[in-house]
Amino acid sequence: MIHTVYFSLGSNLGNREENLEKAVQLLEKRAGKLISRSAFYYSEPWGFESENGFVNICIALECEADPMELLDITQETEKEIGRMKKSADGVYSDRLIDIDILLIDDLIIREERLTVPHPLMEKRAFVLEPLAEIAPNLQHPVLLKNIAELTKLLTN
Repeated sequence: MIHTVYFSLGSNLGNREENLEKAVQLLEKRAGKLISRSAFYYSEPWGFESENGFVNICIALECEADPMELLDITQETEKEIGRMKKSADGVYSDRLIDIDILLIDDLIIREERLTVPHPLMEKRAFVLEPLAEIAPNLQHPVLLKNIAELTKLLTN
């Protein structure tokens, strides 16, 4: 079965744009066909203090992998680019790359390793703004609002 999967990617260390480009290439090679991609969005760190600003993008891929395989692919890609550890328990830090699975079709997944839709996406402008660029009418399967509506709620 082919799924449409939306990802958020961010980097705030090294050559940030290059890190994102490499991640997109690796995800396309490992996970599926790139069908949409946002522009670069520049933002301040969220949830922690740092002098290093972030560059973020959202992409959509057509993927045959199941959700847990996709999670493994994202983590393998992060490690290859140089990410040493994942954030845990709301403790965030600088990173070469961060890849989050935002949405997989209209699936709702609540597993120990994976929650879809991403549990914080509607609170993050650095996720919603690039996602609204590529999929403004995409509906959040839990909140039952489209991405454009969620973006407007966040910015008001």
